[in-house]
Amino acid sequence: MKSIENKELFNKYIRRECSEEELRQIIAYFKNSKDFSSVPTYEEVSKLLEDYPDLEEEVAKRIYNNILEANKDEHLPVKAKKTYSILKYAAAAVLIGILATSYFLSDNKYNTPQENTPNNVVNTVVPGTDKATLTLGDGSVVALQKGNAVKTQNANSDGEKIVYKAVGGKPKEMVYNYLTIPRGGQFNVVLSDGTEVWLNSETQLKYPVHFEEGKVREVELVYGEAYFDVSPSTEHGGSKFRVMNKAQEVEVLGTEFNIKAYKDDTNVYTTLVEGKVVVGSGDLKQYLTPNQQSHLNLENNRIKVTVVDVNVETSWKNGIFSFKGMPLKNIMKVISRWYDVDVVFENKELESLKFKGVLDKYQSIEEILNIMTSSTINNYEIKNKTIIIK
Repeated sequence: MKSIENKELFNKYIRRECSEEELRQIIAYFKNSKDFSSVPTYEEVSKLLEDYPDLEEEVAKRIYNNILEANKDEHLPVKAKKTYSILKYAAAAVLIGILATSYFLSDNKYNTPQENTPNNVVNTVVPGTDKATLTLGDGSVVALQKGNAVKTQNANSDGEKIVYKAVGGKPKEMVYNYLTIPRGGQFNVVLSDGTEVWLNSETQLKYPVHFEEGKVREVELVYGEAYFDVSPSTEHGGSKFRVMNKAQEVEVLGTEFNIKAYKDDTNVYTTLVEGKVVVGSGDLKQYLTPNQQSHLNLENNRIKVTVVDVNVETSWKNGIFSFKGMPLKNIMKVISRWYDVDVVFENKELESLKFKGVLDKYQSIEEILNIMTSSTINNYEIKNKTIIIK
């Protein structure tokens, strides 16, 4: 699409004047292009939303935030732009997901018929939020949650992130903290060396309060999923960074990667976004290059490497569910962790059906399931904290 045509389509979309064919054109644009210069700016979207006060306030806020994120790197130095490239793509995807959902669930000519929504749905399920449990070296436990500021001897938290103090030299003793994320939670930690880690629902990370200068910087992903943006070894006297797990270890010099090692999975997945890592398990060693993902099979201890779309694999940390031909059974595992629910398949044949789509993590569970009902599942029911897929 030409730039001027693209902007007009976006403007029509926000005004809820798009046809279904125009919607498909916009989605195709995002699938086939990483040039977002023709996306309306934050100011343009802001002005458009002012003209349409009937747009839900929560949807408008998310559009503001994600358009701002998608445009914030225009004046950044070249090095910083590289870091923001994935965020930019993800933010644009969030925008499409939010607008598409609000477009089709709003009161307009393309609205999903009301009779398709189950009448016996009880709204007891809410999206996850920023929360974690911090276990200190002396065994004491501190609750971290959005809206509450916490200060410990070695770190400060604003309720969404915990940041450890940078301390040089050799610590008197190695003290370890545990950060545990429950189902329905997520959290962010900046380690004392500047390494930043995003932790997904149902995850636990063990790490030292301070790293010893000149030694390998080592943390343990006890279980769950985490995205690492590692502080380069060049800034720490050449010290490598290592992530341990009961099944494998990942050694890096300075890079960005994602590890998924849930307790109920038979594989450990390591996805490299940038840099270089080596995945080791016993005598096995496998080097990864960007856009590669290793699958460590826990049953036979074999490693398989595939090429993946890193935007899909890491979108969770940017507030997105991105599913690309994933079986419904696996999708509902992701949903169950974030919304803290149990999922029961009344129709077992649906477990293997595949779904493809980009969804906003902060939508209601009903919005998520209604989208799936229109394309994949026949019906569903929510009873307390259990979703029954029919």
